[in-house]
Amino acid sequence: MSSLPELYSRYGALWGAWLGTIILAIVLYIGIVSALNLFRRQATARVAAGTHPYASVVLAVVARSSRVIIAILALLLGLRLTQAVFPWQSWISDHLWFVLLAMQLALWLDVACVSILSLVAARARASVVTTTLLAYLLRTVIWVVTLLAILDNLGVNITALVTSLGIGGVAVALAVQTVLSDLFASISIGLDKPFEVGDFVVFGSVAGSIEHIGLKTTRIRSLGGEQIVCSNTELLKQTIQNYKRMEQRRVVFTLRVPYDTPVSTLSELPGDVKAQIEAQAATRFDRAHIATFGDHGLEIEAVYYVMSADYNRYMDTQQAINLGILRAFAARNVTLRPQERMLHLREDPAAESVE
Repeated sequence: MSSLPELYSRYGALWGAWLGTIILAIVLYIGIVSALNLFRRQATARVAAGTHPYASVVLAVVARSSRVIIAILALLLGLRLTQAVFPWQSWISDHLWFVLLAMQLALWLDVACVSILSLVAARARASVVTTTLLAYLLRTVIWVVTLLAILDNLGVNITALVTSLGIGGVAVALAVQTVLSDLFASISIGLDKPFEVGDFVVFGSVAGSIEHIGLKTTRIRSLGGEQIVCSNTELLKQTIQNYKRMEQRRVVFTLRVPYDTPVSTLSELPGDVKAQIEAQAATRFDRAHIATFGDHGLEIEAVYYVMSADYNRYMDTQQAINLGILRAFAARNVTLRPQERMLHLREDPAAESVE
């Protein structure tokens, strides 16, 4: 039977170690929370000032810190430093701290991914559906990896589990590969934004305005009025011409005049073409020359730019230029020569001999 001094020495040292552990844990907890509050204040100031583009991400990550996890981690760290004796000491020292740390890191990564994606989507004007879907996929990966790491630390053999998940994932991917292909194509369209709703696009034999960009298909309203539904994967395989984003239109046209036109008059014709182009609003003249000796007359080639993507405006401008050229050429007694074709007819000698 232990004497009173021995009991006092044993339990007094135990309670002293626990008291020191609690005090040290409180100090560590206050220090960690104070550091997080300092980060929060600095991030809030930067968000208000707008001096750092990712300050809002830091603020969201700090706000996602779990006070319960921090308190337990501070207590475990205090127990490790004071070497205090406590129940299940081996299991807690080997596993609990890893589980808590992995959970806290997963919480930070979770909110960081969502915040960064939201920030990038706002700058790139990406689709809300695309951003949400991509955030969901990233969050799923984060939590699956965290869960597997925790199970492995707890001694669970995850090799068979990972193998099963891999085989199952391959089987599912093969079964729904078309859907997954369109799904990732939708994400690509949402992030890269080759076109948006309302854009007029041309690819292959299809020409029309984008009506809707879905997870699997894109709907296009054609010039004829019918709706064309195209798979996102097949759509991205095409070379797409997006006329909505065309800032200017380059126009090339050719005029043909007779060979018997006087040289003095010919030298004035490119200037007349230039004057008619420059007389129109929102145009930029490039060049006008007597380019070639054609089969049916001298060919004048002119190039100019319409500073608008509107097709109707381009047609109005070209019409005005054509009418002006006709008036200017008529004033110089120059007639535009159409392309001539000569058809020679002859009798078949064999047919005459038969008769």
